[in-house]
Amino acid sequence: MAHTEEPAEPGTSTDRTARSGRPEQSDPLDEGATGGGLLRQPPAVWATAGASVVAFMGIGLVDPILPSIAQGLDATPSQVSLLFTSYFLITAVAMLVTGFVSSRIGGRRTLLLGLALVVLFAALAGTSDSVGELVGFRAGWGLGNALFVSTSLAVIVGAAAGGSAAAILLYESALGLGMACGPLLGALLGDASWRYPFFGTAALMAIGFLCITVFLKEQPKPARKTSLLDPLKALGHGGLASAAAAAFFYNYAFFTVLAFTPFVLNMTPYKSGAVFFAWGVLLAVFSVLVAPRLQRRFGSLKVLGGSLVLLAADVVVLGYGSHTTAVVCTVLSGAFIGVNNTVFTELALGVSDAPRPVASAGYNFVRWFAAAAAPYLAPRIEEWSDVHMPFVVAGVAAVIGAGIVRVRRGALTHEAAELAPRHATEDGVAVFAR
Repeated sequence: MAHTEEPAEPGTSTDRTARSGRPEQSDPLDEGATGGGLLRQPPAVWATAGASVVAFMGIGLVDPILPSIAQGLDATPSQVSLLFTSYFLITAVAMLVTGFVSSRIGGRRTLLLGLALVVLFAALAGTSDSVGELVGFRAGWGLGNALFVSTSLAVIVGAAAGGSAAAILLYESALGLGMACGPLLGALLGDASWRYPFFGTAALMAIGFLCITVFLKEQPKPARKTSLLDPLKALGHGGLASAAAAAFFYNYAFFTVLAFTPFVLNMTPYKSGAVFFAWGVLLAVFSVLVAPRLQRRFGSLKVLGGSLVLLAADVVVLGYGSHTTAVVCTVLSGAFIGVNNTVFTELALGVSDAPRPVASAGYNFVRWFAAAAAPYLAPRIEEWSDVHMPFVVAGVAAVIGAGIVRVRRGALTHEAAELAPRHATEDGVAVFAR
């Protein structure tokens, strides 16, 4: 529903609040704005962020070695794509469990449990003798990753100097760096054997486990335990449901690029790793440096809608262009994905009246289903039609996401400004890592 209030004077702080759906914020990269700067954080934050980098590396790790895995295990592209599907399907379902677990055993133990599961299943993945075994081990990996990633955001938000804005940028920095380094590590280790990247990830996550053990202190358990249905109940909020629905279609486009493009490019692990490393660098730069500035200038929803439309155009050109064009568009998509990730995360954490961890779990429960669907459907759409059509479908999905943002803009901004003080208070009392 459109707002009926008189429009604020352009360029004023009131106008910027109206356009962005939240009170005007200082640049989180400004040292004075964060009470010490983005880089001045407690050791617990750096330990959690560092482990998060490795956790996100696991998402893109298999990108440059997908053809090698298919060859090594005598599997088809559609079978190998199940490595993503099983991983994200379990991740999505596990989002309903993460709050239930962490509210009972504490955030630190939940992080360590998630890391332990990733170490175990990543190592087992490297021993697989069939694509079925590998898909199953990736599912277990997804469970551990869900426990860790969902809890790590709450830890960083609670412990970071500078409040939630700085925390989200730290989290997105970890995501971008992990997305960039994952394909690079996969290429470097996978050139010798497709098994080595899995063993390498297990070793890195074991180091993360030790860092969390040393630097992150135990925090008091929340007064109220989270039930399994709380994240689903949170989706009854119109703003959170709208953000989750838009993110679902966006993630379908995102993971079509991530999971299907390596087969289209058909490059050596080194070359494919270089392409997705450049993609990840753009993702990190645009999520951390560019997105906040665009939001302050144009407002979050305008930036999000425009970025989704540009992503749609990019993936369609990727599908129909030459090989060189496909490489350029793959790298360029990282810019749009970086902007979208930051804005969607802020919307999910700011628009709902539910506690941030509960709102995040409900939001991620919806959007990760698209990450499971895209790798499964894209190769099959190619089999049913041609190599161009998966990218057309991805483009349409991104446009649908932009349409939801446009139509539901009232629900996405209605309570954000009113809830900002409440969320700021939650952030203040949530500090448990020192």
